[in-house]
Amino acid sequence: MGLKKKLKHKTKKMVDSEHMLKGITIASFLESTIVPIPLEAVMIPLMQARRDKLWWIALLATLGCIVGALFGYALGYFLFDLLGDQLIELFSNQQKFQSVEQKMQTQGFWFVLTLGIAPIPFQIAMLAAGATHYSIGLFLLATAIARSIRYFGLAAVVYFAGNSAERIIRQHKTKAMILLTVSAVVLWWLFA
Repeated sequence: MGLKKKLKHKTKKMVDSEHMLKGITIASFLESTIVPIPLEAVMIPLMQARRDKLWWIALLATLGCIVGALFGYALGYFLFDLLGDQLIELFSNQQKFQSVEQKMQTQGFWFVLTLGIAPIPFQIAMLAAGATHYSIGLFLLATAIARSIRYFGLAAVVYFAGNSAERIIRQHKTKAMILLTVSAVVLWWLFA
């Protein structure tokens, strides 16, 4: 069974589970730390099936991601000197990490915000923020804003589009991500 089919099967089982909200929180934590698979593959069908818990799903996914980001930041902060090379190889490569580290030092908040919205693995930004000892408060604020935009944005689409949400998101995902990323860059340019 393919990964996408497995995720859909697990999501169907989770829909009526009494542990659904805990499950989405744990899945979000794992997605932001060690499992670089977009959480949207689980969230959208779950939100469609459980519209009564739509905003709770978005909130708990956001909180799970923030806790995961804090964990990744701590890894970079405390263990980078010891495990840095292995962590970089796990999530990226040395050249990309050096580029991210440089951007972290020069763009900080806006860089984290942009990476948190974009559908790319967030782990490298967490490690770089910790390794460079970037302000934990600003890091968590940027993470919270970015993931809230991402997950509550999904919830809003499901709320207004209902069962058509998955199709609409699939059709317009790239345009939406470009718009959000450009908006974050413009805000960074205006306020940095």
